[in-house]
Amino acid sequence: MLVEATSEPGRAVGGAADPGPPYRLQPLLHDLVSTVMAPTIALGGTDGQIRPAGVQGLFHADSRALSQARLEVDGREPEAVGHAPDGPGGARFVGLLRWLGDRGPDPTVRVDRVRQVTPGGMSERIELASTASAIVAATVTLELSCDFAPIEVVKSGGGTVPATAEDSGPGELSWESDGIRVAVTGQDAKAEAGRTARLTWQVTLPPRGRTVLRWEARIDDPRAVVVAPARAVEWNQPQVAAADHRLTRLLDRSLDDLRSLRLAEAGAPGDTFLGAGVPWFLTLFGRDSIWAARMLLPLGTELAAGTLRVLARRQGTRIDHDSGEAPGKIMHELRRHEFAVEGNDLRLPAAYYGTVDATPLWISLLHDAWRWGMPEQQVAALMPHLEAALGWLGEHADPDGDGFVEYIDTGSHGLANQGWKDSADAVHFRDGRQAQAPIALVEVQGYAYQAARQAVALLEAFGRPGTARWHDYAEALAERFRARFWVDGPHGRFPALALDRDKRPVDALTSNIGHLLGTGLLSDEESAVVARLLASPAMADGFGLRTMASDEGGFSPLSYHCGSVWTHDTAIVIAGLARAGFGAQAGALAEGLLAAAESFDYRLPELLAGDARHAVGRPVPYPAACRPQAWSAAAAVAIVHAAVGLYPDVPAGRVSLRPLAGAPLGEISARGLRVAEAEVSVEVDRDGMASLTGLPAGLSIQFAGPARSFAGHA
Repeated sequence: MLVEATSEPGRAVGGAADPGPPYRLQPLLHDLVSTVMAPTIALGGTDGQIRPAGVQGLFHADSRALSQARLEVDGREPEAVGHAPDGPGGARFVGLLRWLGDRGPDPTVRVDRVRQVTPGGMSERIELASTASAIVAATVTLELSCDFAPIEVVKSGGGTVPATAEDSGPGELSWESDGIRVAVTGQDAKAEAGRTARLTWQVTLPPRGRTVLRWEARIDDPRAVVVAPARAVEWNQPQVAAADHRLTRLLDRSLDDLRSLRLAEAGAPGDTFLGAGVPWFLTLFGRDSIWAARMLLPLGTELAAGTLRVLARRQGTRIDHDSGEAPGKIMHELRRHEFAVEGNDLRLPAAYYGTVDATPLWISLLHDAWRWGMPEQQVAALMPHLEAALGWLGEHADPDGDGFVEYIDTGSHGLANQGWKDSADAVHFRDGRQAQAPIALVEVQGYAYQAARQAVALLEAFGRPGTARWHDYAEALAERFRARFWVDGPHGRFPALALDRDKRPVDALTSNIGHLLGTGLLSDEESAVVARLLASPAMADGFGLRTMASDEGGFSPLSYHCGSVWTHDTAIVIAGLARAGFGAQAGALAEGLLAAAESFDYRLPELLAGDARHAVGRPVPYPAACRPQAWSAAAAVAIVHAAVGLYPDVPAGRVSLRPLAGAPLGEISARGLRVAEAEVSVEVDRDGMASLTGLPAGLSIQFAGPARSFAGHA
């Protein structure tokens, strides 16, 4: 979700006007280092400093706990020379103290700042080491500030006045506001209270000596709505080997990030979901949490089960125009209080339901988890929520009765667009005009069609009524879609982005149509048309799949949703292409993401600029993108899954193996994938020959491509 700055009030082109209040810009993120263990985040510079500027700080559950943690030695900042991740929640920053130690070209005194973020806190080891020939003496200080700024204030370019630290004892400082308490302890340090507080150490290093200073911050926040889960990580750690080593590097870093994004609701710590992204969206987001859990199904069903249950508990029960709630509807996001942005009409209630796609996607996650082997009793417990979600789809998803799923902001202060492209300017015609709501998005029709068909399978399996209704719903939707959405344009015939309020097709070529692949809404011939367009230079000559074709009137490579490349969007399309048999196109998009991953230290961002590779040799960051982000990190698993092509249907007693045709990513083996709680292994050689081992008893294997071998129970 993008919160956009408003244009400066009263400013007119070519003439003077009252400038109104100051214009605030959203802080940039691309050059910051984020260290995360949800619901706690540290954001600072590449030198390890946390400065009182922009979005830097130590955050916890949507509130900034420390707005400054700046290290000085003898009143000077270390000279930064490097930094690196240090496992989930960890980072190391290396600096030089060249004014200390021996004179000469080689530095002889260095400082390593080793940071570890844990749920509700952060600790650092400050390691000073000398190779100098004489004794080194220095004063080390850590300047600290705390402003308790809410995340939405920080996002809109604002802040609050720093609170005054209290002296809580030897080497201890504390701040308190609105029930949140922040306590800092410096081991063997002298503490100085005030608005800018300090910890001070006097250090003496013998020749070739070293010392370690320690400090930590702890946050007590009883009103937080999200907490760390009370259980171990829900998914398997697969062992993947690939000819393209970028894939294994990306997977390793992504799995570390996914571990750090795990959250639970306060009061229900046993059900885990993934927080959407750092720093703006580290909370429950229906769509994001669902897609991330869906992508991780090859590693087990427990995360999916937790995500389904959390969202089921929050499922809508009444009509509320301000929050967008409706009976059976799955929520959009959860906050600790109203999310209101200064200078913008956006005001979202703490529990907000302004999403058109989370409900059908919830149904699809339940169905897919069932097919991967989610225990039958867990699926059965969620069937009443499935029926409620179908109730929303049948009674509330089509407000004007035209037979399509559509949205409009009923509360006037919510999101103008309520698909995954939810910025205010996300839906453009080819000539650049913006579409007006109510809007029926193309991919949402695919989600609804797939959800209805999957619901039929679940209803039949669990002896529930309604199968005929939802079978007929899907067939009628497919017929209407084919008649109304397909348009002709410079690219040939293709599905439009949407229908606007006047039922005109919004005729821009966008990535949205890629989400139709694998839903069943397209015929084989239509799928081939979509695959060809998605692989065209206008869509795919950058580092992944553009959200909008480069020759469209609304295109901009640095637009949030109209020309940028989104990691999860590309991964969803890769998965759809792979399942539909378009291996070359899927492989090309995967290669684009892997090339981008190299430039982002294998931590793919929420999105990046949509520049062409021939114009810009390396990907340009989108400067306000979340990083890490759940569905971007989960994309690594989606790529591995597409490459090996393992598609189980445990209730039906079969597993299909369809690796990418032609093995465009080269040889790959994946051990530790999970089907019905059993660990299985898949190997694909450079000719696309596949083998599968470890399949549990009662499951038969179907090879959709060349098979080398099969070992297991049949």
